[in-house]
Formats: sequence, C-alpha cells, structure tokens
Amino acid sequence: MTARVLVVDDILPNLKLLEARLTAEYFDVVTCTNGPEALSVCSKGDCDIVLLDVMMPGMNGFEVCRRLKADPATAHIPVVMVTALDQTSDRLTGLEAGADDFLTKPIDEIALLARVRSLARLRLALDELRTRAMRAAQLGINNPLASVMNENGSGGRILVVDDRRSSSETVTGALRALHDVELEPDALEALVEGAAGRYDLFIVSLSLNAYDGLRLCSQIRSVEATRHIPILAIAEPEDRAKILRCLDLGVNDYLLRPIDRNELIARVRTQLRRKRYADGLRQNVEASIEMAVVDALTGLHNRRYLDGALAALLEEAKRKAKPLTLMMFDIDHFKTVNDVHGHEAGDQLLQNLAARIKGLIRSADLFCRLSGDEFVILMPETRLDVAARVAERVRAGVESQGIPVEARERPLSVTISIGLAESAQDAADLLRRADKALYRSKQSGRNRVFIDAAAPVRLERMTGLRVVRSS
Repeated sequence: MTARVLVVDDILPNLKLLEARLTAEYFDVVTCTNGPEALSVCSKGDCDIVLLDVMMPGMNGFEVCRRLKADPATAHIPVVMVTALDQTSDRLTGLEAGADDFLTKPIDEIALLARVRSLARLRLALDELRTRAMRAAQLGINNPLASVMNENGSGGRILVVDDRRSSSETVTGALRALHDVELEPDALEALVEGAAGRYDLFIVSLSLNAYDGLRLCSQIRSVEATRHIPILAIAEPEDRAKILRCLDLGVNDYLLRPIDRNELIARVRTQLRRKRYADGLRQNVEASIEMAVVDALTGLHNRRYLDGALAALLEEAKRKAKPLTLMMFDIDHFKTVNDVHGHEAGDQLLQNLAARIKGLIRSADLFCRLSGDEFVILMPETRLDVAARVAERVRAGVESQGIPVEARERPLSVTISIGLAESAQDAADLLRRADKALYRSKQSGRNRVFIDAAAPVRLERMTGLRVVRSS
C-alpha cells in the first residue's frame, strides 16, 4: 500500500530520518520545513497523508492542522501529529484541531508504518468516491465538501462492545449526552445487532473475556452491512502488538486505558465526521448514477437506461425462448397543450400522466420516457395478446379520467395512441416496428392500440378491445 506522504518538520535531521524510513517502505515522500509551505503543498493536491511536527516557529503544527481541516479542498487529508509532547491535554488540542492521530518522539518505526498504511488504505478508499462526487458536483449535484464543513460529529448511533463493567460505564457515560449509545457485552450478538442496526460507529474492547476482540474487528470488516462503519478500539497500554494488528485489520482508531473522557469524545467526533463525509460522497455518486439513467421530470428511466435494458432483455428472451413485447405510446395533440396552456402545464401533464400509468401497468413491466411525450413500456415474458390487453387498459385508463394540471381548474382530457411489437432480432428493429405501429395508430384517428403487422396474433382474441393490426 503506497501513498504520497508529506513530512513537515523544521529540524533537518528529523526530516531526513522520517523520509528515509518511509522511502524504504516505498512511500513517495515530500518534505517541507514550515507551516505555510505545508499548506501550499496540500492545496495543490500533492500529498495523501501529512506527518506534521507540532513545535515549529511561526506557525505551529496545531494551527497548520486547523487550517487544513477548515479548507474544503484539504479537509479530507489525514493528519498525524508528530510531537515530543505526551500529555493528554496536548493530544486533545490536536484532536480538536482535526488531527487523526499522534506519534510521540522518539518515533517507533513499526507504529509509524502501521499508522501510515492504515491511513493510506482509508485515503485510497475515499479517493475514487471523491473524484466521482466532484464530477457529479459539476453536473449540479450538491457538493459534499460544503456540507462536511458544517458537520460537528454529534448525534451518532454508537454500539459499544465491552464486557468489562467499569470500562463500559466510562465509555457510555461520557458519550450519552452527545450520542445514542447502546452497550452489547456479547461479541456475537454485537455482530448481529451491528448488521441490522444502522450504526455510525463501533467501539470495541480488544480485551474481551469471552471473545477475541481482533477477530470481532475482522468480522465487522468482512460483513457487507458493516464494512464501511468505523471502528474505535480500546486497548491496554501494554497491548502494542494488538494495536498494530488491529490497524492492519482496518480499525480506524484506538484509545488506551485508562480512558480519558475528553479524548474519547474527540476521537469519536473525528470518526463520525469522517464517516458522514464518506457517506456524503457515496450519496453523490449514487445521485450522479441515477441522474444518468433517470428522467428528471417524470422520475422514469430514460433513453440511456432503456437502450441497455432492452438489449439485455432481448438476449434473455432469446436464451429462454420467451416473448418480449414493447409498447410505445405518445400523447395525442400534445403540442396543443403546450401552445394553449404553456410548457409548464405540459410538464405537469407529463408528470401526472406518468404517475397515472404507473398504477395501470404491472410491477414486472419497465416504464421509460423515450423523449418529449413519447414513452416505452417493456413487458418481459409477455405474449402479444396479453400485452394488447395491458395496452388497452392503459389507453382506457388515460381516456376515462382527466389529468390534473394547475393551469386549469378542471383536469385536462387527453388520450394516447399506442403501438405494440413483439420480440425481434435486435433492439433497433423492435423499436422501429413499435414506432411504425404507433404511426399507424396516429394515422387511423388516434386513441387506439395498433399491433405490429408481422406479429403472429389472432385478433379474434381481442374482442371488445380497441386494438387493430397494423398493415
């Protein structure tokens, strides 16, 4: 796992020592000797992780960290404070400034590499999401960087897994004023609850009496429902090997006993802010995917989605030797609606018509907006005679009751014309044949269903329906 690491220290021997250790492990290392230079490197996107000395002249490490975390362009970069200060109050100052962790001088090389690798994995997991979310922001979707700056890390849902009463009471007592905290001493029950409970954070004791705490952390990471939920481990000071191992397993952070309440609150806040940032990125990516395949006006799938789905459904129909029927329809005299009542009324008509028709078709049918006032409904494993009855139900359902439009006091009376075609060699041919049947429906007076001329269906089955074979 490699990454670009920025090392910031005003003492040259310290700088060279860290650079040598990290370079030996194949990390790309960038160095600078003061805070303003570090801010400049980060703003250009030239690093993935920052190792930041606290005691520097001019601008100290705490101030550099604050400025990094206050800037939406750099707030996502993990920061590890490297310091000779080892008081709880110093760690708390750094955590409140936004630091992810502390390394105390003289630096333990194994701890250094474990933490850098852990943060590199975190950064790698977020980078692709962040890139996609930034592209989505260019399309008009809300920028997640703006929302994360207002996130205070409170109101989280936290599951504490600890079977030591004194420890668990300290943790839950410190957090309950700010979060919804639940305690589960049984590790296996915690796995079940965690998968179903939509938690924001797990706090796991590595010193469970009846279960291996490291195994529990590994299982949390391996279950799909809990894979992205951060884990804060609680360990004994002498459990150095466990701490290093838990970082390798994907644990996000750890806290040593005896637990300092303020440090616990600060580390929990950091993890919740980071999770909500990642969740915001995922939501933006999902929104951008939806934007690509969903029609913004009607909420139906669009032409792009239809092209992919139609090809796949045709292939499946051939493989299973099952029919696939395509219904194409548009609104009769739709241009008149726009001309007389305005385009806003036309948009409302399209929205309300789509909602009406959703209630008239089957759950297995795929409803898409092709373009303008033209729509397509794909009916898998549906014979043409059955599809004709569905089409007639749709036609009659639109004609029988007007469509509400705000520009009119009374619902607007509209009708639709429908063309039907059954399985073809390819998507283009099926669309062409359905379009031809729709054209014949228009030519023949509108407000009716026409079936593709090549379709092998007996019209006597359609008795009482307004269905005609195209010729």
